[in-house]
This record gives sequence, C-alpha cells and structure tokens, in this order.
Amino acid sequence: MRIALVGHCGPDTSYLMLLVKSAAPGATIERINTESSLQSFIKLGDGLLLVNRVLDGDFSDDDGIGLIERTLSTDGVRAMLISNYEDAQAAAVRAGALPGFGKRDIGSPKAKQALAAAVGAADARR
Repeated sequence: MRIALVGHCGPDTSYLMLLVKSAAPGATIERINTESSLQSFIKLGDGLLLVNRVLDGDFSDDDGIGLIERTLSTDGVRAMLISNYEDAQAAAVRAGALPGFGKRDIGSPKAKQALAAAVGAADARR
C-alpha cells in the first residue's frame, strides 16, 4: 500500500508518519508538497492520499478539497482529508473522499481505526 502525505508542514508530517506506521505497518509513505510529485504518485494508481485542508507547498489547487475533487477521477486513488473542521470533512466526503479525521485526532484510536479501515478496504479490492 502506498500512502501519500499531501500538503502538510514538517511537524504534521512527522505525526502522520507515526500514525501510518502504526495503522499500516507495511505501507510505503511519501511526502508530497508539489504538483509534480502528486502527479507522479497518481500515475502509478492504487494509493491513498492524506490531504491537508490548507495545502502547504506548490499545488494547482488552493485547498485540499479542490485537490481531492480533481484527483479522485484517477482509477485506484483514494483520499482522506485531514482537518478538524466538520464542514470541510463533509465537503471532502461529498467530493468522493473517505471519511477523514482532524489533526487533533492524529494520536487517537479514532484516527488509527479510520486509516486502518481505508487501508483494509484497499487491500480487499486487490
């Protein structure tokens, strides 16, 4: 399983890496902070994007929800929004994302369960 941390600052990336290693021990983790890196990840298909609500880096989109809307048309790529805001989570799900979690939840069982479920669903599709 390939998991991309999209548009996160350094500290958030560190916390998310710990979560991914705990919830999906065999996953390959990539940090993506540019549009070109995102496109390279997407071209390979079958991956999970953990997208920041407010993107840190150089992307074609202004925010994570716009990025999710644009990228989920790629076969096999799924996304989760990382945001504490319920309205943003709802908008991401309407755009086709899996239910995500907030930054405050990163160390919680809720976040680990959500990520493990997303990885499990991807493994079941193979």
